[in-house]
Amino acid sequence: MAKKPVQEAPEDGEESALDAPAAKKPPIILIAAAAGVLLLAGIGGGVFLLLKPKPGAHGEKAHEKPKKEKKDEKGHEAGGGAAAVVIKEGPDGVVFYTLPDIVVNMQTADGRSTFLKLKLTFELPDQETAEALTPNLPRLQDMFQTFLRELRPDDLSGSQGSYQLRAELLRRVNLVIAPAKVNAVLIEEMLIN
Repeated sequence: MAKKPVQEAPEDGEESALDAPAAKKPPIILIAAAAGVLLLAGIGGGVFLLLKPKPGAHGEKAHEKPKKEKKDEKGHEAGGGAAAVVIKEGPDGVVFYTLPDIVVNMQTADGRSTFLKLKLTFELPDQETAEALTPNLPRLQDMFQTFLRELRPDDLSGSQGSYQLRAELLRRVNLVIAPAKVNAVLIEEMLIN
């Protein structure tokens, strides 16, 4: 019978031939952790690319709201600064001036917040009144926000509430643009949520 060669004990600092492969193999836990990190980095990059804003059809960025143009009485775009204002000619020479939507947070009796959304149109006697109204739009919006935040949902219930709201808004508009005068405030949409 042949004898098996006897291995000598390794000296300090040397490894045996049997221990060498085991010591050089990276542990499976490290491989799994590295794979997990790479997987998470790939998912994060993919989510980043999916959520990245894309240019819109008109070269606008997706996260920017498109600006609406102010239009004259014939529905054509007019130059000027007020965005989201639409001016149209109505019957009998009147001009309709539609404001951007107004959204305010109202308080209820029990302390819950309730939102009011209004879409208002002013009936004006002529185009000159619209020209007087446009530069004062920030003042009007501020005045409306302050007034509407103090209302409660009960103040707007029924036709009486709508009538009083129109009358109060008309009074406030005419104070701001005096000596010009708005004929009427029309409520196109009123939503209380």
